[in-house]
Amino acid sequence: MTYYVAREGSKLWKRVLGETKVELQLLGEKWKLLLVGVILQYVHGLAARGVHYLHRPGPILQDVGFILLPELGKERAYISETVFSFMFFSFVLWTFHPFIYQSKRFYTVLLWRRVLAFLVASQFLRIITFYSTQLPGPNYHCREGSKLARLPRPDNILEVLLLNFPRGVIYGCGDLIFSSHMIFTLVFVLTYQKYGSRRFIKQVAWLIAIIQSLLIIASRKHYTVDVVVAWYTVNLVVFFVDQKLPEMPDRSIGTSPPLLPISAKDKDSKSKEEQHKLLNGNSLDTSDRRPRTQVNGKHLEDSNPVNGDATMNGT
Repeated sequence: MTYYVAREGSKLWKRVLGETKVELQLLGEKWKLLLVGVILQYVHGLAARGVHYLHRPGPILQDVGFILLPELGKERAYISETVFSFMFFSFVLWTFHPFIYQSKRFYTVLLWRRVLAFLVASQFLRIITFYSTQLPGPNYHCREGSKLARLPRPDNILEVLLLNFPRGVIYGCGDLIFSSHMIFTLVFVLTYQKYGSRRFIKQVAWLIAIIQSLLIIASRKHYTVDVVVAWYTVNLVVFFVDQKLPEMPDRSIGTSPPLLPISAKDKDSKSKEEQHKLLNGNSLDTSDRRPRTQVNGKHLEDSNPVNGDATMNGT
């Protein structure tokens, strides 16, 4: 038993070291893009902090979701955050599974490069939206009478730049349309939908996204419009950005794929070349050199002249 554990542990350690070497090589090439993505996450937080200074509490707007869904209340507001935290950390752990498991479909660095691109594009649209119109926040700390509903003028620039972390992030107001929690949730679900391998987990992930949407409204953290706009905006952003990004190599294929992703230009030229070969009646597999007999304009895969003549003679 001890020998088996030691042997498997040695295999796992070699696998981790091998994957780390490959990922570090990719990180050395893509670190600038990843760093920009991380910095823009901070910029998004800074923008959300800034709009809090503009927030003015007022009567809660009429909302269909507030009418249909019972209010959870302050004491149960943690439920939606718990569901979101579960989704967030589960996704992060999944993105690092190539370091542990032998079966893998993607490189972690390339996947996070893609995820950050989706997040940044969605958050850019979100910043434009919530600065265009400030709605009175429905959350408890954003309502009239709450000391946190309005922020006094900052004493110095550091108070703004440091975001009053973590209190300033948790008790923000004014950054409503559209929900940041739903941006992360939908980006993670859509990413797993494409690169995940478990159908059951994909179905559960979509179910959690729906439950998360309802909990956000029931907790009165956002209006229904904030969640609805997030659903179609994030899906469209992911669809269009995904078309522009280079395709990631599929590591689940038995052959050795190229380390770097294929660009869209190379992908198009390859597709045109394949179509040209098909139109000329050539095989796409250059290693397939079997002779083919043409009968009535068709190629017989398993060529046999005797059978071909017999077929033409009707025998």
